[in-house]
Amino acid sequence: MSQTTRFLEKWRARRRTAPGRLDVIPEVESRELGNRRDILVYLPASYDKSEKPYPVIYMHDGQNLFDPATSFAGEWGVDSAMARAPRKGRRAIVVGIPNAGIERILEYSPFVDPRIGGGRGDVYLDWIENTVKPLIDTRYRTIREASGTGIGGSSLGGLISLYAFFRSPARYGFTAVLSPALWFGDRQIFRFIESAGYVRGRIYLDVGTREGEGTLMNARTMRDLLVAKGYKRGHELMWVEDKGGMHNEAAWGRRLRRALPFLLGGIA
Repeated sequence: MSQTTRFLEKWRARRRTAPGRLDVIPEVESRELGNRRDILVYLPASYDKSEKPYPVIYMHDGQNLFDPATSFAGEWGVDSAMARAPRKGRRAIVVGIPNAGIERILEYSPFVDPRIGGGRGDVYLDWIENTVKPLIDTRYRTIREASGTGIGGSSLGGLISLYAFFRSPARYGFTAVLSPALWFGDRQIFRFIESAGYVRGRIYLDVGTREGEGTLMNARTMRDLLVAKGYKRGHELMWVEDKGGMHNEAAWGRRLRRALPFLLGGIA
């Protein structure tokens, strides 16, 4: 029995009343990165009951999104979050892209950090945009335009998601930026966004108050920078400062449930 088959059987057993369907596309190659990985695709329950196209959220650390058996640090419960989010806006397809283990920092960092290294974030995003997205658009009913395409993640996954939103303004209409590692690479993300143009879309940004003073202050500074660029809170920008919130999967899954109606509510 393959790892992919075992994963699906465990997920289905745990979700006997599953609010949707989980597909696995095995061994998707990245020539740019010199590796391959399975891609997880969550389809909401309504997907098989209609013919309409669905928005898509591409999310990093895919092994942490759906099943604690495959997670290295706990599970987000994204499938449950999508099913149980307040019934505003619409449902979406969630594409979970597993990280590449020891290469995670390398792939999720758009900048080189003088102490840690990294810096292949652009190559990683090229793979998502030029290989993974066309594959998903071919296999599933998707809204292919930027308005129906989002990207999201936490920590370094939040950093690369925010970077992607401003790097590729024609690609993404919304982004979920949870507890972003804004410190990475001597905070170069601030200079990058200051110099970037205004990108039409929705940004969800959050932080927990128990994530450390530096993380909290960086997130507040990014919030202020985005407001200064023209993102109106409650409209284009949703800011959440989670009192007592920590830097872990349980907190991110809980906060994502609140974020989904905002992120998906602006799609026509």
